[in-house]
Amino acid sequence: MPKRQARACLPEKATLGHAPHSTREYGDKGERLAETYLKRRGLKLVARGFVTPVGEIDLIVRDGDTVVFVEVKTRRSRQFADPQESVGAVKQRKMRRCAEWFLRQRNWTDRPCRFDVIGIVLPDEGEPEIEHFADAFQPKY
Repeated sequence: MPKRQARACLPEKATLGHAPHSTREYGDKGERLAETYLKRRGLKLVARGFVTPVGEIDLIVRDGDTVVFVEVKTRRSRQFADPQESVGAVKQRKMRRCAEWFLRQRNWTDRPCRFDVIGIVLPDEGEPEIEHFADAFQPKY
């Protein structure tokens, strides 16, 4: 994982309501926070929860002409590991395959792309912490 690119705590109004209970709720809330975070930095949403025959990509955004495929990992704490540490080689390979499928479907194979990872710590109480790893790993087509 490359050096951390950005770290932010969002204001209370961005915590999006009650504390989630299930793992899926935590993931959904983390994805919404990540989307808000990216939009505030000028990236444009292309797709959310994009499902392909080979897997799913949490967020697809544009940063200028670059298509950015984003994996969002949300955890309740850093007790055992940082959230982004769970994006290993297998997940990276799946993301690359999904990205290739997406780019071909949209006829965007000539566009530059990158893979970002956003790690979110979302405690039951307190502010969420967001860490953005731009260009977390390379496309290997």
